[in-house]
Amino acid sequence: MMNRRSFLKKALGSLLALLGLSGGTYYYAKEIEPVLLHINKNKIVSDKLSQAFTNFKIVQFSDTHIGFHYTLEQLNELVSKINGLNPDLLVFTGDLVDKPHTYHWNETIIQTLAKLHAPHGKYWIYGNHDHGGYGTEVVLEVMENAGFTLLQNSHTTIDVKGNKMVLAGIDDVMLGKPNMDTTLHQANPDLFTILLAHEPDYADTVVHYPVDVQLSGHSHGGQVRFPFIGHLYTPSYAEKYVQGKYWIGQDKLLLYVNSGIGTTRLPYRFLCKPEIHLYTLEGQR
Repeated sequence: MMNRRSFLKKALGSLLALLGLSGGTYYYAKEIEPVLLHINKNKIVSDKLSQAFTNFKIVQFSDTHIGFHYTLEQLNELVSKINGLNPDLLVFTGDLVDKPHTYHWNETIIQTLAKLHAPHGKYWIYGNHDHGGYGTEVVLEVMENAGFTLLQNSHTTIDVKGNKMVLAGIDDVMLGKPNMDTTLHQANPDLFTILLAHEPDYADTVVHYPVDVQLSGHSHGGQVRFPFIGHLYTPSYAEKYVQGKYWIGQDKLLLYVNSGIGTTRLPYRFLCKPEIHLYTLEGQR
């Protein structure tokens, strides 16, 4: 785990790197790229899925960090874009508000999130900014009132015309008490299983369980990336798996790391656009 001194050193390095760029590039990183939403489209094919799941669409969004240079107006625009994708299932992988314990909560955020539609449900997990001393209960209340179901060391079954898959979610790794045995208790290991886990590096634990796909966030993709260098900093538990798609354990577990919507700590994105993931399933049996 990265200590505070190491984080501050890397964060300062990120800031100085940005300040050292030309004025136009700095403006782009602060004002332009943070609102250039990318739709990351992926097809997931599995012989554990029935053909009833072919063209079943899952949308993942993550790390909005509302309150830190991300507004409720922007959230409303995001909701419209997600609904425009017509997801069958919607998942949020944590960090709704940057500082829940000081955020001025109101009904607008609930009303906005409630406008999201997915016929097979809206599910979410805790991120580290949602949990611990930050605002565990208030975030839960907001998400429940917006029609989201929390998966906290638990799972549910998604049914399409009598054909099933498992959707599971663990508690936050940093500030919660994740437990994979509890999460998958009585889940059918023969069914195609998707796990929501805020911190991507937890995949090294998940690979030892009957999980086919892990969906994570937390890393923000590094937020600031440079050619040939890549990201300058990622938080703890997002230091190994930072952005994009990974096969883990001799292709046993497929991990997708979402780069998130908002920013945190530093209000910049550079060569790392905010994104939502659109996964289209394809069954083979």
